[in-house]
Amino acid sequence: MQRDVYLETTSVEDALARWLGRCRAEQGRVPLAAETVRVIDALGRVTAHAVAARVSSPFYHSAAMDGYAVRFPDTFGASERSPKRLAIGAQAVPVNTGDPIPEGYNAVIMVEDVQVLKAVPSANIPNTAPSPAGSAREGGRTEVECIEIIAPATPWQHIRVIGEDIVSSELIIPENHRIRPIDVGALLAGGHTDILVRRRPRVAIIPTGSELIEPGSALRVGSIIEFNSRVLSSLVMSWGCEAIRYDIVPDDPLQLERAIRQGVREADVVVVNAGSSAGTADFTSSAIRALGEIIVHGVAMRPGKPLILGWVEGKPVAGIPGYPVSAYITFDLFVKPLLFTMQGLEIEPPATQKAILSRQIASVPGQEEYVRVKVGKVGDTCVATPISRGAGVVMSLVRADGFVRVPAMSEGIGAGTEVEVELLRSRFEIDNTIVCIGSHDNALDVLANVLRKRYPKYSLSSAHVGSMGGLAALRRGEAHIAGTHLLDEETGEYNVSYVRKLLPGRKIVLVTLVHREQGLLVPKGNPKNILGFRDLARQDVTFVNRQPGAGTRLLTDKYLRELGIEPAAVRGYEREEYTHMGVASAVLTGVADTGLAILAAARALNLDFIPVAKERYDLAIPEEHLQSDMIEALLTIIRTDGEFRELVKSLGGYDVADMGSVAYRT
Repeated sequence: MQRDVYLETTSVEDALARWLGRCRAEQGRVPLAAETVRVIDALGRVTAHAVAARVSSPFYHSAAMDGYAVRFPDTFGASERSPKRLAIGAQAVPVNTGDPIPEGYNAVIMVEDVQVLKAVPSANIPNTAPSPAGSAREGGRTEVECIEIIAPATPWQHIRVIGEDIVSSELIIPENHRIRPIDVGALLAGGHTDILVRRRPRVAIIPTGSELIEPGSALRVGSIIEFNSRVLSSLVMSWGCEAIRYDIVPDDPLQLERAIRQGVREADVVVVNAGSSAGTADFTSSAIRALGEIIVHGVAMRPGKPLILGWVEGKPVAGIPGYPVSAYITFDLFVKPLLFTMQGLEIEPPATQKAILSRQIASVPGQEEYVRVKVGKVGDTCVATPISRGAGVVMSLVRADGFVRVPAMSEGIGAGTEVEVELLRSRFEIDNTIVCIGSHDNALDVLANVLRKRYPKYSLSSAHVGSMGGLAALRRGEAHIAGTHLLDEETGEYNVSYVRKLLPGRKIVLVTLVHREQGLLVPKGNPKNILGFRDLARQDVTFVNRQPGAGTRLLTDKYLRELGIEPAAVRGYEREEYTHMGVASAVLTGVADTGLAILAAARALNLDFIPVAKERYDLAIPEEHLQSDMIEALLTIIRTDGEFRELVKSLGGYDVADMGSVAYRT
């Protein structure tokens, strides 16, 4: 089978219009036909017809309170000065909540508002004749049991009249309505046990690629754990539809065609995950074309450009890219509206939030880009911080609070610009998020988890831009706290001089989190016998650096200057990672022979460690944030939580003796 290149690059709007337009043009497909289900099983289903009540609710006059049913004219004239007595059985009938109201009675007096009197002469109760059940004869007199009231009743007081809740033939829920828990109760109360609902759209999800293995299988070099199909299946189910997940199909054109044919027979929509690009093992477009037609191949978006939208035997077939972020975004943009259309529903627009962009976003013109961001509210300002933009970084979706769309014809968005964020988390969560921007440390991950455990309302969001970037974010009012470990070479002091210089006039408190060990990370056994920074000038040694403004980068430059080594002489000096774990991963995987990072990162990935320096890592906190409940909770954990201290110590390379102490106050 001949592989394809992109047929075209269509805008997102045009591609979606073609896709949904074709679906609507198919006779009898939109929305899907109806089926009957039990009301008790109908939660989340979409009604296929309007549903009217078969019976009234309540269908008889019933007591709304425990007490006595009375005829309200009998209660006229009752007052505290002139109580009125009503004979039980003749004028007042005991009822409990929900009991039918006796014929001819039209009010209920609550039991709390009556006094029951025993053996009252019937002559003292006007307009009554003694009843056998409530009377006694003593000395020739007739005595009855009665209630005494001190206020008159009003018509239909404390009575649920017929149809008070639902009137027979009244509309309960309309067509194209997704059934909620309370709707289930209303349907049952209205006399329904079965209901007509839209058939759930079925989505066949076909993962492809010879490199894929099922979760739990033995790992080998070149293998990739297949999880995209599980994410997509979960999305399908969250949208009220049915997912049919197929076994992994290898890179074989004939097997892929067979899987698509089966999917078309079994499902309403077929999704092929991966193989949509133009590589030598990308057969999705050829397979779809062989079986049907392609509407769109290539969409002007990033990530997700290789998207394929096609049609086979009257069924929509989508070929979505294999990278996790690309798969998620294209599936949400193109498959979700199709499934909602099939259910007769409109998609609710995503919640949005205006925010100030904390860092510049550079973008390639001609492609609409979906940039993942962290969002937090600092004072009265919402701040959006871009995070990893890699299409294969699934953790960027886990950490993201939302997306910022960069228009197709834009070269990017400048720092400080107000942007609209499409939220993935609720505003409540964002309002209760501590924004930490600055230097990375593994202890922050532990702190974030303990904070969520101790105070479920709060969360800690870390953006790793280096110590200098963190202090700059505080200056701009874009963070609550900043992690920093900047060494002043003249004084040997950490952080203080930089706070004075970069935040003049601001009241800042430096709270020590940890003292930690920095060193050169090398593979187990140190195969290249790297002993220190002098070895970075060797031509057989490749280094991995940190980004400009990171305290670790400044420490690296300090040692190179002292040794007289020019950065240009260090192989890999220009390659940058934003976290200690990123450096450790580069060394572990052979991308680099060494890099400067903390001991905890070396321990985490079982690397050897050559100590270089012990440094103080502080949290810089503006005084105006110290009194907030969020920061108080965070500092309480840092200063008093024994479990947090032990967890940090267990990472290795940390001294927690000064944890929580104030190192400096402006």
